[in-house]
Amino acid sequence: MGISVRAHGLLLSATLAASAALAAGGAALAQTPAADFGAPPSGEIPILFNDHHVYSKPDKLRANRVLAAIVKGGTILVPLRSLFEQTGATVNYDPATKTVDVSKTGADVKVTLGKPIVTINGEDRPLDVPPEMYKGALVVPLRVISEGMGAYVQWVGEKHLVVIRYNPAPVATPEPATPTPAPAPIATPVPTAKPTPTPLPTPTPYHYEAFVAGDYDLDPIVYNEISPGNRASGSYGIKGAIEFPLAGADLALDADYRHVQYPHDSLLGVAGCTAGTANCSTVNGADPVYQYGAAGGCPSTDEGCVTVVGYPALVSEIGLGQAYVPGFTATENDVDVHLGFKVADPRIFLGVGGFVKKYDYLGYPNVSGVGFGAEKLPDLENQFSVYGNLWYYPSISGNYTYPTSIYLPTDISGQTIKLSYSALKYSAGLTIDLGKSPLYIDAGYDGERFTGKTNAPSNTTITSPFVGLGLHF
Repeated sequence: MGISVRAHGLLLSATLAASAALAAGGAALAQTPAADFGAPPSGEIPILFNDHHVYSKPDKLRANRVLAAIVKGGTILVPLRSLFEQTGATVNYDPATKTVDVSKTGADVKVTLGKPIVTINGEDRPLDVPPEMYKGALVVPLRVISEGMGAYVQWVGEKHLVVIRYNPAPVATPEPATPTPAPAPIATPVPTAKPTPTPLPTPTPYHYEAFVAGDYDLDPIVYNEISPGNRASGSYGIKGAIEFPLAGADLALDADYRHVQYPHDSLLGVAGCTAGTANCSTVNGADPVYQYGAAGGCPSTDEGCVTVVGYPALVSEIGLGQAYVPGFTATENDVDVHLGFKVADPRIFLGVGGFVKKYDYLGYPNVSGVGFGAEKLPDLENQFSVYGNLWYYPSISGNYTYPTSIYLPTDISGQTIKLSYSALKYSAGLTIDLGKSPLYIDAGYDGERFTGKTNAPSNTTITSPFVGLGLHF
């Protein structure tokens, strides 16, 4: 969706630039209706050659559509045959050697498909990007046009438009024959050919970032009602983002998934025990999984005593808001998705987000909500870059159902109540580019803090450094 919108934005820039060029040509041209040049292919840059758009010959994509410039490795590539033929040159292709020979009076240019060298009038010169086939047309760096044919090249950055102007050298007027009777004929002056202009350096168009990364959490710390600072293991995250233009603005869509796994400790296992026996100082009764009141032996210093969801109602009914929960491994999975609007460079966005967390223990419900925040995306075209984000969710909530238990009052057992928190999520990181590879190293620190609201048993925090590997496009 982002790429096709960008193409419409480029077409609008090309149409505005063409209208301006026609207006500068004189009153007659100004009254001529603008031609319907069609739309450039998605993600490409329109070319204006001597105030006219360049078309593919033949256009294998769609009739009357512009074959535009493309960008690869920071270099603008243009269709060789379409542009050189408009300068009056002859273009010949040798399929055996994959070599193209372009010739006209005073100039000869040779390029070979996939070879980063151009030969101009017998002299080899290196190219940053070799010629290649693109959708049925041979494209070459823009420098070949300017140096081989002596054309003026200009990049109009604000309109995302390549402008090329070519004026052939005037033909010298031959000197007239000296009339016999004329005593002193005046020689016709020979016009001086215009010098070949120095081509402008190829600009680097704005790169819309897109990436995905996987991170491993290094020894996370978890504080909540079942974990007084226990260390997590086997925890990881996956994140990604894409920038795109829309209606003249730059937007970013990103997502972050986190999986956290940590232990809940207790002195006893799942089985019940007999009061007074070894390791049975806190638990009595026959319900070993979820024991309330006197049957659970809480409150106690045993970490198995857990403050439960909706504890105020239990306190008012039975004077106790805890239950004994034997040891187990807890897991939490959450996803938040953000849509941001760029407000400053480099890549700083404000936006809105949606958040969902799933608990895989004690019958806790999924909680979700919407919020807002800010983030700075990494600049992965650089060798090193930093990034970070801060998102706030005023209310994330779900519906919790009390277990059906003989240890609960009848007006509470099996009833459903609301559980809600406010949440703050944050992250800060560093990326290191791995040379010419699209891979990069990702490292940093992230965390979340939930503040209990309706029926929440406690505040919670999860913090962890991380390291991982990313792929940018």
